Formats: sequence, structure tokens, C-alpha cells
Amino acid sequence: MMEWKAYLLLHDGVYRIAVQFNYKPELVKRFKQIAGARWSKTLGMWHIPDTPENRQRFELPAINIMPSIPDGVNENTRAFQSLVSDEREREQVQKFKEFLRNKRYSESTVKTYSEGLSVFLRYYKEKPLDEINNEDIILFNNYYILKKELSHSYQNQIINAIKLYFAKLRHTKVIIEMIYRPKQQKLLPNVLSKEEVKMILNAHNNLKHKTMLSLIYSCGLRCGELLNLEPAHIDSKRKVIIIKQAKGRKDRIAPLSEKIIEMLREYFIACKPEKYLFEGQKKGSKYDARSLQSVLKQALEKCKIKKPVTLHWLRHSYATHLLESGTDLRYIQEILGHTSSRTTEIYTHVSNREIQRIQSPFDSL
Repeated sequence: MMEWKAYLLLHDGVYRIAVQFNYKPELVKRFKQIAGARWSKTLGMWHIPDTPENRQRFELPAINIMPSIPDGVNENTRAFQSLVSDEREREQVQKFKEFLRNKRYSESTVKTYSEGLSVFLRYYKEKPLDEINNEDIILFNNYYILKKELSHSYQNQIINAIKLYFAKLRHTKVIIEMIYRPKQQKLLPNVLSKEEVKMILNAHNNLKHKTMLSLIYSCGLRCGELLNLEPAHIDSKRKVIIIKQAKGRKDRIAPLSEKIIEMLREYFIACKPEKYLFEGQKKGSKYDARSLQSVLKQALEKCKIKKPVTLHWLRHSYATHLLESGTDLRYIQEILGHTSSRTTEIYTHVSNREIQRIQSPFDSL
């Protein structure tokens, strides 16, 4: 009886010889000695380069194309191609992650881009990577993203990931210059009134919860920026907060009001933070982002505010209220950490400072 079964499989766009056999230490030892031999945990078998020498090792006149799931492979897997593509996907996504980290992309960007690439590779799991072209990307947009009615921003993130992957890690039929991002949406930021902000910030009796929400609004912070703060980043003498390595890996400072400084002093005395300004239940651990979102949700329920408010609304409201109070747009740009002034200018479209001066002709009827 033959000791093994061998099949020809397409793995990462290259043919390999997959070998299935009952476990025997002497056989495993032999496979380890073959140049280019690799163990696939997903397939539950070894696979080696497809060469004439390797074909002769098994004394077979030809290697069969694997027709279906071989015996002994995970019974929950329904098709062999999905096994191969799963491994290909993991391998390529891991390489992409390593590339992004080497280029010092933030972990949030690494996560977003790698997940986007994973979705794309899974969509074309039965097609060799070297055969993917620009038309395939258009079809993916039409029949996956648009058909599922996924968001504009999600499409943009996946396109960014695809462009970067094929530009830097693959030499294929894809022409990078002809991959187009979706047309930019012109969405206005969501802004709360000062009265609504005050209600939200005063909703909690818990000092930590109240201080976190207040600091986000009073300094225009992003959620991640707040959670990464350390006690040393508060400079009460200069009345500034130092935001380290924020979006775009930029440091910046934002002014601290007397009111928030007093609140922070009270919080320091009561909570005595160690490593991070706002810590979780365990000392020295960062406060969880989902817990902070829950804090906001509870505040909204107490205030009976029905709007779908997010933490970022507080940042938008801070910028808009600054503009309405007469603060120069250039200073707002610096405080928020915007690279382009065009990003900051969007707040001029939601500020009601000038709009309120316009008298409706309806009033003169």
C-alpha cells in the first residue's frame, strides 16, 4: 500500500506538490530535509516545490491536480481551494502587516489596511495573484462594496490598501496609476450646541467619567489621543496639554482652561493615576475605548438626547464653538492637528456666527 498521496496544488499563484500521509517520524524527518518543504497547519500536510526531482521522489508518472478535500483534512472545510486561499490570504496579509510596520504606520492603520486587503484577497480566492488586474478591482468595487452598500470611507480604505499592496509587494498586471479612489464626499461635521455639551458633561457624578468627557471637549481631542495621555503631558504652569504622536505621528499642544485644570487637580488627588492619565480597573493599564464610548452613551441617556452623538462630535463642537467665538482659523488648525487648512475650513460651513446675522425674507412678509 502506498505510503502517501500527492497532489498538485496552486498556492499563492505558484504550483506546489502537496503530500498527505499518516504520521510517521521517519517520513517527517525526510520531508524536513527537502529544500523548500513547508508544513501547512491549515491543510494538515506538507507541501514542497513542484520540480521534476520532487515528482520522482514519489515514483509517480504524474502528479494529480487535487480534485477535492483530501482524506484527513479538517472536516469543517468544504472545499480545498478555500484551504489554499485561506493560507495564501494569511501569508500575504502577514507580509503586508510587516511592510506597514516597517514603514512605521500606526497600529490602527495597520489593522484597517490589513483587514481591507484580506477582504479583497478572499473575494478573489480562486484567482492567482499574478493574474489580478485593474478590471478585477473595478468589479470588486461594483459587486462587493457597492452591492453591499458599504460606506464611502470603507471603500476608500480598501482602495488605499490595495494600491499600497500591489505597488510595494507585488509585480503584477495591476497598473497602480489607474486605481482610482471614490469621489470625495462633502459631509458636514456634526455639531452640538453649547447647551447640549454642558448637559452631557454634567450628566455624570463619577469624577473620572466627567473629567474624560470634559477634557475631550475642552481640548478638541480624539478618543485615542485622550487614552494615550500620561500625567506628564499635562503642563499646568504653561496651561497646555501635550499630545504625543497623534494622527500622522505628529506632536502638538492645546491650551488648557483654568476650569479644566482645577478639574484635573481634583481628579489627580482622587484617582492617583500612575502610567496613563486615565487608567482602567488595573493600575498602569490604559482605559478601554469601548468603555469610554459607553460612558458617553450613559450620559446621553441621562440627558435624554436622542441624537446619535459620538465622542468625535465633542471635538467637532469644540472647533465650531472656537470659530464662533472669533478664534482665527489658523490657530484652530494648529490646536486640532490638521495638516491641511482645507480640513479645518469645513467648520466654517457649520458655524452659525455669520448665518444668524442673515435676516430671512420670511420675517418681513
